[in-house]
Amino acid sequence: MNLYDKYPVHLTNSLGGKKEKFIPLLEGFVGLYVCGPTVYNNVHLGNVRTFLSFDIISRYLRFLGYKVRYVRNITDVGHLENDADEGEDKIGKKARSEKLEPMEIVKRYTEDFHSVMRQFNIMPPSIEPSATGHIVEQIQITQKLIDLGLAYEINGSVYFDVKKYNNSHHYGILSGRNIEDLMESGRELDSQDEKREKIDFALWKKASPLHIMRWPSPWGDGFPGWHIECTVMSTKYLGETFDIHGGGMDLKFPHHECEIAQATAANGKSPVRYWIHSNMLTVNGQKMSKSLGNSFLPSELFSGNHTMLEKGFTPMTVRFFMLQSHYSSTLDFSNEALRGAEKGYKKLSSALTFIKGLTQGEKSNPDKEINATLESLVASCYENMSDDFNTAKTLAVVFEMSSRINDIKSGNLLLSKIDPAIFENFKKAFIGFMEDVLGLKEETSNDDKLLDGTIKVLIELRKKARVDRNFALSDKIRDDLKEIGVQLKDGKDGEITYSIE
Repeated sequence: MNLYDKYPVHLTNSLGGKKEKFIPLLEGFVGLYVCGPTVYNNVHLGNVRTFLSFDIISRYLRFLGYKVRYVRNITDVGHLENDADEGEDKIGKKARSEKLEPMEIVKRYTEDFHSVMRQFNIMPPSIEPSATGHIVEQIQITQKLIDLGLAYEINGSVYFDVKKYNNSHHYGILSGRNIEDLMESGRELDSQDEKREKIDFALWKKASPLHIMRWPSPWGDGFPGWHIECTVMSTKYLGETFDIHGGGMDLKFPHHECEIAQATAANGKSPVRYWIHSNMLTVNGQKMSKSLGNSFLPSELFSGNHTMLEKGFTPMTVRFFMLQSHYSSTLDFSNEALRGAEKGYKKLSSALTFIKGLTQGEKSNPDKEINATLESLVASCYENMSDDFNTAKTLAVVFEMSSRINDIKSGNLLLSKIDPAIFENFKKAFIGFMEDVLGLKEETSNDDKLLDGTIKVLIELRKKARVDRNFALSDKIRDDLKEIGVQLKDGKDGEITYSIE
């Protein structure tokens, strides 16, 4: 039996908001697409959380045995000032202000994005297409929508006819909005607006004489709208209907709503079976934003060079911190929460290092209750991750597993009490969930090495004091270390281990 049959995944589908059993279109294969970055600015933590969430989804599906084609696009054109249909392309604006070619801006910020992804141990996608690499296909689908009567051209720009589409389909099916409310809300069309209705959106925009990024089309020189690129790239690499698509909660409307409309209109079928959206970040209970001064870049988080941070935190600490919350929940940053995450991550990392070097070499005298507990913990890891990719609950189980590992380390749990096959399965699961699923690799800084070496010197001094029957010094070393948060544990075989509380 495949692991994905033994532990079937259930996910909360944003399309309807219900938890459903995940059944891919093709047995053993998953098509996964996430809206990638718009490369005109530095990567912010909201981006990181979204891509981390989809990294986890991709990792776990592969861990279960699925073959995953994971597509994450690069938006390098067409993203307008207000994410609507007017204003200047943000990349073009950046290029003009810095007196650079747009592709220089794209290259710089794409490399920065990839660097941040590597720091957080976020795996690269299977395919990473760019919007500028698919201009021809975007023109083709725009023409197709015109031919179907669901788009119209005015003065060199092409718009999607939302009202006409809504006559036969539901525009608003993902976000739960209805067209009447959308027609009544927002600003009215002014005399300079070309669109027939304010809810119509651009498929192709005519380029002004000063617009840098432009391509020839049947309607004149111009550039694609924002929404059309994802429809084109997801269809090209995953098919007209594929399994999972998503991004941040802010993309649900209008971006993903427009994607559904375009693809359904062009291909006559719904493009995505399961939609997944990650929630936003807050800082000390407030929405993270530049205007409030509570937004910080990953580099500032690592260095601690920010007025709101007491110190810097490592990439794995921050990754661990983000995994403590379900992807659909809001996540609140604070110094206290990050310090707690640092402590928790170090505990798991220490257990990971120890169990990697541990082998079942003793003669086995299994204890049924102990073995049943270890088997139950392994099963719980799979069950929690299969329950809507719940990293928070999975981490709670991984902590329980680390406690059993520390019991082995201290001598309170003898390896001889564990059946060899159960031990190997437990070890494989702990390492697998830590590294392959949660992506929490071992991370030792120079400070950590210095601390570890210092404590080990003190442990050796304490051992000598006990041999010399200098129990006052032995107790003082133990008590002084406990005072600063280092807990010594005396094993049955005379070994002394430690943990940082």
